[in-house]
Parts: sequence; structure tokens; C-alpha cells
Amino acid sequence: MNFIHTMRFKLTLIYTLSIVTPFIVLAFVLPYYFQGLLTKDTQQLSANTLAAVAANIETYFDDLERLTASPYLNDNILQALKIKASNQYDTANDYVRLQTDRALTSTLSAFFSNTREDIISTLVIPITGQAYLNSRDHTLSLIDHYPFEEEDWYKKAEAANGKAAFINSHPQSYLSSESPAQVFSVARLLKDPESGQPLGVIMSDAATNVLRKITANIHFNVSSIVAIMDENNQIIYANKPLSANIIQKIKMKPQSIKDNHDEYAAVYNQIDSAGWNIVALLNKSEINEKTRWIYEIGVLLSFGGLFVTFLLFLYLSQWIVEPFKRMFHVMKEVKRGNMKVQYESKGKDEIAQLGGALNSMISQINELINSQYKAVLAQRDAEYQALQAQIQPHFLYNTLNGFIALNRNGDNKKLENAIFSLSGMLRYILRDHALSTIEREFAFLSQYLELQQLRFEDDLTISIHYDHELANFKLPKLILQPLVENAIIHGTEPDDKPNEVRVIASIVIGKEGRLLAIEIADNGVGFEIKPNNESKHIGIANVRSRLQLTHPDSELMIKSRVGMGTTIHIYIPIKEDHYK
Repeated sequence: MNFIHTMRFKLTLIYTLSIVTPFIVLAFVLPYYFQGLLTKDTQQLSANTLAAVAANIETYFDDLERLTASPYLNDNILQALKIKASNQYDTANDYVRLQTDRALTSTLSAFFSNTREDIISTLVIPITGQAYLNSRDHTLSLIDHYPFEEEDWYKKAEAANGKAAFINSHPQSYLSSESPAQVFSVARLLKDPESGQPLGVIMSDAATNVLRKITANIHFNVSSIVAIMDENNQIIYANKPLSANIIQKIKMKPQSIKDNHDEYAAVYNQIDSAGWNIVALLNKSEINEKTRWIYEIGVLLSFGGLFVTFLLFLYLSQWIVEPFKRMFHVMKEVKRGNMKVQYESKGKDEIAQLGGALNSMISQINELINSQYKAVLAQRDAEYQALQAQIQPHFLYNTLNGFIALNRNGDNKKLENAIFSLSGMLRYILRDHALSTIEREFAFLSQYLELQQLRFEDDLTISIHYDHELANFKLPKLILQPLVENAIIHGTEPDDKPNEVRVIASIVIGKEGRLLAIEIADNGVGFEIKPNNESKHIGIANVRSRLQLTHPDSELMIKSRVGMGTTIHIYIPIKEDHYK
């Protein structure tokens, strides 16, 4: 039976769809989902952290911006700037000069002292005259005659025309220091509130070290790189060195960045006031490492569950399928004729009820066979015995006449051989066996035709042959002799010319496979075939009936024409059990 049509295959299919598929989903799809969820949560947490960092940096810009606007809140400072801008400072007396300088140094320093410690200096550059520095480090001083007007930040403040201008990271090159500090700043063009005329430029500086302090407190759950870039996508600060490849890719703001063997998930945020960007690069391999245990547990649980359920499936499928296999075995035994076999059912479930119904059916079939089929067999056997009784006296009569002829002719050697042939034939006939083989049937025919040859001598030619592959093929006993006898008695004996009788058994190929083909032919007087004329020929009806009994799918055909002889064809499909 094809496995795909079995109940076990259907149970296996149900097991695969209902058990294996969910376990595969649990082992692979679910961990993949959780990995994506963890990555998303990590990125969201990182984005929130970067937003807090951006807000912290924004506070520094707010302080710097307020500091640059502080001169507008103090009349003394504003008046001092006006004196500087109108060139009155050079012609003023010492007291005015003192008041002007004090306003631009001491008074402004008071505002400066209330800011964050990382805001390290404020620089005021009047339109005309000397620049003034307010610094936490009082050891520092301005470089004499420094060309402030040529600096980019100065030009940017002028272009802002009174609004705050955010200055990217730059060195304090205007201070007398061997290693100028790196700062970021807010600059503003100061204008006369009444006339709107420029009074000077003020710039407040914050050390870039504050960016390191702010980012140092950032802790993600995986290794990360935090970088701050200006509006021109230039690196202002990074807590770890960045390759040129990463810097180039950050400018395009992708969600994922690969660099050599490392891969990062990128999270971005922006400091709106300055146009800066903050990016955090999260190590993906560490994120995946954190979810690996989910895969391991999922796979372990899935395969463990599959193993347990597979053992359970084997037991249950065996428990379901085995009773049907036993039923099938019982049916095969019944098919072979063993009507005593019974199915041993256990329990009271539907399968046990089906087994009980099978046993009841076998019992009923057995009773039916005993009451009807065996009666038919007994009738067939009686007909067979009657056929033997019909054949034997007729044949013995003809044979004994032949013996008398040999005795009259004094041919004692032929008579002796003929008696041996007759005795062998009688032993074969008297054996209590309903079935024989091609080999024994043809041996019997050889003895029979040898005795017939005594009567006809040269007027009868005998040709008998069978394929040796058919030697053990089962046939009903004495199935061929009546047909050969008909050929001699009704075909050749009435004819006045020499005749031939031919008996051949061979294998031919038919539409449904190999066939045993037996041909019994004579070139005698023949006859005209009419319906119901088989009864005029000894044994043909009985031969056909016996042949159908043992080989239901066999065929017996007669072809005859007056003056042309008669040919009988027997075709029997060859099956394996015909040789047993």
C-alpha cells in the first residue's frame, strides 16, 4: 500500500501541522520577534536618553544666550558701550573712563558669576576701542591688537544683526595661552535700543569639556559610541574614535551602519537652537547576544517538546493503527480460506466494536460457505468423478482392441510397451488428486497417444510439446485428454487420409499480461459449429466447467470447418499462485 494513502500518513500530517509547526514557530519565529522588540526598545530608550542629553546641552546654549543679552539689562553697561561707540572715551576725563571700564568688567562679571561653571568666559568687543575679557581663569588675558573683525564668529554675529548666533567648536585663539581651550559659543551684535546703531559684539564661551561630562553619564545596555556633530556635519565631540567610513555614513543618517566586522544601530537627535546633531551607535552584536538566550531556550524547549510529543505520537499512532493492521491480517487469512481466524479485540471503544463486527461477519460467511459453497463443490466433485468414469471405459475399450490387434500380429515387444503405458496411465488416473501439472498431463498424453498410435500407425502423426517454464503450472487432472480423444475419434478416425494431431503449451503476451496458451489441433474432417452442440463431443462441456472452477478467468475456444479440421485454444492468465 502506498504510504501516502495510509492512516499513519494522515496522523503524521496532522501531527506535523498541529504540533511540529507551532514548535518551529516557538523555536525560531518567536525569538526573532523578541529580538526585534528588544532592539526597538533599546533604540527607543537610547532616543529618550539622547533627547535628555540634547536638552541638557540646550540649557548651556540658553545660559550663553541670556549672558549675551545681559548688557541690555544694565544701564551702566549700555552707557559704557555707547561711550565706546561714540569715541567719547578718548576725550573723556579719568572718572568717566573709570566708570566705563568698571561697567564693562566688574558689572559684567557679576552676571557671569551666576552662570554654570563650564561657561568659562565672556568677551565684549566694542565697535571702536579696547576689547574686554571676563574669565574664570584670571591669569588669562587678551592678545593685543587681535583682529577680531576677521574671525568667522565675529562676522556671523554681525550677520545675525542682534539675534543670537550659535558658534561651533573653536579654539580661544585670542587669549594669551600656550594651549587655547576648545569652546563653543553664542555671539550677538549689541545695538543701541534707541538708534539701532551697532555698539559692539559680545560672545560667551563654554568649554567643550562639558560635552564629555554630559555624555559620560550616558549608560546604554550595550556598548555604544556617542558623537556630536555641528550643522556642517563636522565632529564636535565623540567619546570614542570614529573611522572616516562611519563619519561619512552618519551624514546620511541610516538606521544601521556597518564598519568592517562591526554593525551598529544608529539613533539620532537634534539640538534645534544650534543645528547640532547627536548620534548614538549601538553595537548590534551585543544586542543579538542578549537575545541569544531566547533562541537557545526556545530551541531547547521546542526540541524537548517535539521529542516528548513524538514519543507520544508513536505510541498513540501505534495504538490506533495496530488494530487495523491486525484486522487486515485477519482479512488476508480469510481470503486464503482460513475461516477459523478471529480478531482479538480489547476494550469497548469503536475499534473493538469494529473488530467484533468483523468476527461476526467471518462467522456468517463461514456458515454461508458450509451451507452453499461446499454443496456446490461436492456437486462439482461428483461431476468430475462421473467424467472419469465416463472417460475410462471408453478409452479402455479402444485400447484393448489395440492390444488384440498386436497379439494377432505377434508383435510382442510393442504389446509389452503398450501394456506398460496403459499401467502408467491407470496409476495416474487412479491417484486421488484433483489437480496436476503441465508436465504430468503431457506425460499422460504421451502415453495415451502412444497407445492410439497402435491403432492408426502411419495414418496418424503426433506432435506434442510444452515450454519447460510451464512444467509446474497447475491444471485440473485429465483436463486435456478428453479434448485430444475428441480430436482422434471425431476428427481423424472418420477421415480417409493420413492426419496429424498437435498439442502445444506455450507462453504468450495478452492485453493483461502473460498467458498460458494450450492449442489442441487436428486436420481431420472438422464440423460445423452450432449452438449447444458441445454435448455431442465427449467431455467438452465438463472440461469447460472444470476449467472455470479452478481458473475462473480462463477461456476455451473452438474453431472448426468441415474438411479443414478443428482447433481448440485454452488461455489461462499466469499468476504466481498457479505454480504453488
